[in-house]
Amino acid sequence: MTPEEIVIQALAEDIGDGDHTTKSTIPPSAMGKAKLIIKAEGILCGMNIAEKVFARVDPGLRMTSCLRDGDPVVQGDIAFEVQGRISSILQSERLVLNFMQRMSGIATATNKLVKLTEGFPAKILDTRKTTPLLRQLEKYAVRTGGGLNHRIGLYDMIMIKDNHVDFAGGIVPAIDSACRYLLINKKNLKIEIEVRNLSELKQVLDHGGVDRIMLDNFSASALKQAVEIIAGRFETEASGGINENNLRDYASTGVDFISVGALTHHIQSLDMSMKAVRE
Repeated sequence: MTPEEIVIQALAEDIGDGDHTTKSTIPPSAMGKAKLIIKAEGILCGMNIAEKVFARVDPGLRMTSCLRDGDPVVQGDIAFEVQGRISSILQSERLVLNFMQRMSGIATATNKLVKLTEGFPAKILDTRKTTPLLRQLEKYAVRTGGGLNHRIGLYDMIMIKDNHVDFAGGIVPAIDSACRYLLINKKNLKIEIEVRNLSELKQVLDHGGVDRIMLDNFSASALKQAVEIIAGRFETEASGGINENNLRDYASTGVDFISVGALTHHIQSLDMSMKAVRE
C-alpha cells in the first residue's frame, strides 16, 4: 500500500461524514496557523507523510518545514508550521501527529541501537513485525534512524524458518526444495535459513545452497563460536532476545546483521503536539 493510499484510508476512518466539532465551532472561512512542537529528544520522521495529509485534506494548506526527516530534535524544537483554513488544520491534526509520533519513535529507537553498534560491522535490521498496512511507513522510519530493512514482505526473499524446516522434513529437504522452486519459477531471490543450534548449522554448512544464515536465540558466546565456524562463507544474522542491554555483546561477535523486531513492534512514540499560533 502506498503512502497516498494509507492517508486516504486513514482520513476516511477518522473523519467519517464530517468533523462535526470543528463545523460547529469554527467558521468555514476562518484562516489561521499552527506549529508542530517537539516535546522530547529523538530523531524526527514523517515530514513527508504530514505534507500528504495536509494536501489531501485541503490543497490550500501551506506547510513550511523547519526541519527534515532524520534530524536530531530536542524539546522545544519546531518541526513545521502550517497555514490555511483553520477547519482543515484541525481535521489534519490528529492524523499528522499519529503518523509522526510513531514514525519518529521508530527512528529514535533505531538510531539508539545503531549507535550502540559503532565500532563493529553489524548492521541493524527490522523484521515483518509491523503494524498491518503501515509497513512501508514503519520501514522508512527504520531507514531514517540509520537501520536497514530486512525483507519488505513474503515476496522478496526466501526465508526458511524453523516451522518451514520442520514441515519440510529437515534442513536439507527445505533448502533443496527452495532452490528447485527458484529454478522452476525463474526467480532471483536470496535464500536465508534459520538454525537453532550448532548441529543445524553444521548441516547447512555441509550442504550449502543458501546466502545467509540466521542464528536464532543463540547466546552471545554461542553466536561468536558460530560466526567463527562459518568463517565468512555465508552472511550471518543474529536474532532473538537482543536489546539495548546486550546489543554490544552480540555486535562484538563479528556477526553481519542483527535483526530486532522491537524496532517496529514495541515502540514508544515520540512526544510532540500541534498548537495554534495566535497572531
